[in-house]
Amino acid sequence: MDVRRLGRVPYEQAWSLQNRVADERRAGLVPDTLILLEHPHTYTIGRSGTRDHVFLNEEELAERGITCLDVDRGGDVTYHGPGQLVGYPILDLGPKPEVGFYLRNLEGCLIDVLADFGMTAGRLSGYTGVWIGDRKIAAIGIKVSQGVTTHGFALNVSTDLSLFTHILACGIPDKGVTSMGLELGAPPSMTAVEDAVIARFSERFVLPGTPAAHVA
Repeated sequence: MDVRRLGRVPYEQAWSLQNRVADERRAGLVPDTLILLEHPHTYTIGRSGTRDHVFLNEEELAERGITCLDVDRGGDVTYHGPGQLVGYPILDLGPKPEVGFYLRNLEGCLIDVLADFGMTAGRLSGYTGVWIGDRKIAAIGIKVSQGVTTHGFALNVSTDLSLFTHILACGIPDKGVTSMGLELGAPPSMTAVEDAVIARFSERFVLPGTPAAHVA
């Protein structure tokens, strides 16, 4: 698997990169790829979302330096920004992809990563993502086209959680958000979290295009 650690990248630039790598993956020109990065302040609205779930108008967004984009992943509105580790797996899941299985393995990977830092996280019935109680610490929204995945996960490490107050995060009115820094008292380094994600991801996605045969 090819791992690309890119630092901070504007959302639209990273989206273009994802699509290019996905095309190359379908053509067999590159192996399965995991892209890890951060974004500047960005709100994205997924396929099931609505602009009504962003509570700032265009002028207010500009004043705060926040980009707002409609994107082609699943899910509703979410925030991306500094201190949040975003992962874009570009994987070939084969001609009959088991999307639910893939999502559960993404969740499981992040649950394992958080356990590496002494944190107990899990799934919440009826919702995608990774949770600590009723507070989401990692959002997941994906797209699968011709068997190849794009988009992925966003794990709050040292994220400024006040940026979530300007949206109806993931379209969920009665749940909160949290971060590793908030839960631990101080955030681990982004490099350490990236290292843990790479290690845990490799355990679950062992063979090219084939998720590991367990979900936990």
